[in-house]
Amino acid sequence: MNTLCNMLLVYPKVPKNTYWSFQYALRFTGKRGNIPPLGLLTVAALFPPDVHLKLIDLNVQPLSDQDLQWADAVFISAMIVQKHSFQEVVKRCRHLGKLIVAGGPYPTVCHQEIHGVDHFVLGEVEECFELFIDDLRAGRADRIYEARQRPDIGSTVVPRFDLLDMRAYASMAVQYSRGCPFRCEFCDIWQIYGNTSRLKSSTAILQELTTIHEMGWRGPIFIVDDNFIGNKRRVKHELLPALRDWQADNGYPFRFYTEASINMATDRELLAGMRACGFDAVFVGIETPCLSALRETGKVQNLKTDMPQAVHTIQRFGIEVMAGFIMGFDNDPDDIAERQIAFIQETGIPQAMVGLLIALPGTQLYRRLQNEDRLLAISDGNNTHCLTTNFKTRMPAYCLKESYKKVLSTIYDPYLKKYFARCNVLLDRLGCTAHQRRRIRWNEIKILLKSLGRQPFTLYGFQYLKFMARHLFQKGGRFPEAVKLSIVGHHFHTMTRALIKGDQVVALMESRYREFNRRLQAYSSAAQDNYREGIQNVLTLWQQMAVTLKVIHKKVERVHIDFRGDIKKKYLEIAQKMEQLLGRLTDELQRTGIR
Repeated sequence: MNTLCNMLLVYPKVPKNTYWSFQYALRFTGKRGNIPPLGLLTVAALFPPDVHLKLIDLNVQPLSDQDLQWADAVFISAMIVQKHSFQEVVKRCRHLGKLIVAGGPYPTVCHQEIHGVDHFVLGEVEECFELFIDDLRAGRADRIYEARQRPDIGSTVVPRFDLLDMRAYASMAVQYSRGCPFRCEFCDIWQIYGNTSRLKSSTAILQELTTIHEMGWRGPIFIVDDNFIGNKRRVKHELLPALRDWQADNGYPFRFYTEASINMATDRELLAGMRACGFDAVFVGIETPCLSALRETGKVQNLKTDMPQAVHTIQRFGIEVMAGFIMGFDNDPDDIAERQIAFIQETGIPQAMVGLLIALPGTQLYRRLQNEDRLLAISDGNNTHCLTTNFKTRMPAYCLKESYKKVLSTIYDPYLKKYFARCNVLLDRLGCTAHQRRRIRWNEIKILLKSLGRQPFTLYGFQYLKFMARHLFQKGGRFPEAVKLSIVGHHFHTMTRALIKGDQVVALMESRYREFNRRLQAYSSAAQDNYREGIQNVLTLWQQMAVTLKVIHKKVERVHIDFRGDIKKKYLEIAQKMEQLLGRLTDELQRTGIR
């Protein structure tokens, strides 16, 4: 009799201290997570009907021992940025003797470095998952299963949205296509999912939307495609007309946002169709205004267009442009910080995700840097809160870090003056959009009340009030978008202030440690000539060290709690080094017979 009937699906934590988490904006919404783990929901739909499933998303709920004890097997999916949480889950499962199955982007690329997992199901699993489950339940499963070819996703089953507590999320998610036609050097998407966009049918997408709608969801839906316009012809002529009709028939219950390449700006028919369907935002990888850096990384689509004009065009069709920017390319000029700041401000991109270039395993960039002997470490996948890269950059590391900090501390300055200026530029360009058709819901009123109860009393409170007043009485129905942008601004403000403050504390620790080491060496030399003076110097150093560590510890405790962990580790490491060095000097004096 088969006993493998209870399967637990676990999605590890995404770090809070990243710009991508939107953690500090979510607190205004009453939601615990940004988007659900669509990959696991898709895998859940592939299990046999007699299997009992439970989903634990650690971003919205804890994983209890009772959950683990219930399970016959634990399935874990993770991105690289979730690797530390992934490892913690594996450790807990091993402690309880649970069978562990892992898949998703992180195991697919890095399974050779992962320990403690019983079975890996790698890549896109539609073609091999049934075989794996049959083998697993029959007790003959191999350690690694990997699809031999990329699956046709044209008629996939509907993800198991019923496993979610939808009330916990700020947005739902669906997927229309996989793959990207471009070959950016730093990107692993096209390496994993290919250069040909494979699409679902419009009927399949509408079925998923209908399921979400029938479950009571109203509001934003993220179309999680790697590049939504990878096949523009089918998007324009198949999906968008069907989606527009579905929205109209159902009273426009959803607003859509997605990811796409900047060449979407050259197709006004596409933009008009997206606006008519209720798209109100798109994430675009701009990366850098430096053309030589774009050539270096293979971002050919950005070289073929006037990027500022492209951003303006998309905005004028009522679609906000969120954008990614990268620093650390070999061809970055000395004034890259000023160029990035100028581009972001002039184009009116409030949500600018600026990060340092990271070499991810499985990318062409990783292989090139490996061949050039420039790799320093394996990345944890988070490039928007870490002030170092994982490879030797052409620009000196200290200069790159200071340039990066300059960009962040300028575009998200302490008073958010430049942020709200970009918001004004954006909202003035958006004009009349499809999202005006939606009703203002009670949840949005609660968000406004929370915003008014907190944001006026922040460091940026005056700029916030000016911004809100400007859009409260203007025509065009833009006030709900102003409220949304204001709480998003709070997230960026919190992130940036904590990042800068944390770096200042680390710099202080390192400075005090260098000074301590200098004095220690001087006292050690003096002790060889005058032992009595040496004793006094050692006592003085012990006292100074205690005071120094106490001062630094207080500063560490003032860093935002979500950023404190790594800084506290650094503090403990430096404190231990100081005590060890001073202890050695004390032992040296004692060995000479001085007491």
